[in-house]
Amino acid sequence: MEDSTESEVSRRGFLARSAAVSAAVTVAGGAVPAGATTPVAAPPGAGPVEVTLRVNGGTHRLRVDPRATLLDTLRERLELTGTKKGCDRGQCGACTVHVDGRRVLSCLTLAASVPNRPVTTIEGLADGDRPHPMQQAFVDCDALQCGFCTPGQVMSAVAVVREGHTGSDEEIREFMSGNLCRCAAYPTIVAAVKQGGGR
Repeated sequence: MEDSTESEVSRRGFLARSAAVSAAVTVAGGAVPAGATTPVAAPPGAGPVEVTLRVNGGTHRLRVDPRATLLDTLRERLELTGTKKGCDRGQCGACTVHVDGRRVLSCLTLAASVPNRPVTTIEGLADGDRPHPMQQAFVDCDALQCGFCTPGQVMSAVAVVREGHTGSDEEIREFMSGNLCRCAAYPTIVAAVKQGGGR
């Protein structure tokens, strides 16, 4: 009969060797386990790509990592920090911007996937010193507390009005449900969407 101590050591050794082989395959650019959410090393030879971004009416020619998100590019390369990084997984809506006039989650959008397409951030909504009607509505209705989620809320609210989803409070709540407010200012957010949409 096999000694239990030797058997246990063998199992440990096998697991240690398996982990080392798996790590080596991943570093070498091998297969990524299903459900992996963290970026892995780019294939050998992959480098920055040229991309032209049209943001808030301006044109920016950049060299970016092909894996760089629109969110990180806006914040770190263009210094447009109004767009917030919340969950970084597309679940909170804090990073909402408009691409081609439609709302998108910039943390799930690659910068290289939107070349020459108009991107609007919270900084691009105002008309000079005059706030956008939705921005003013959020102020008038006191639809914020800590303010962290507010840029994403405003961007989604503008889109909800444009999409025609302001027929009732329930419809507004449904179509704003992708934007979370940890301070729970939802009643005043609904009121702001109604005011900003002319209801």
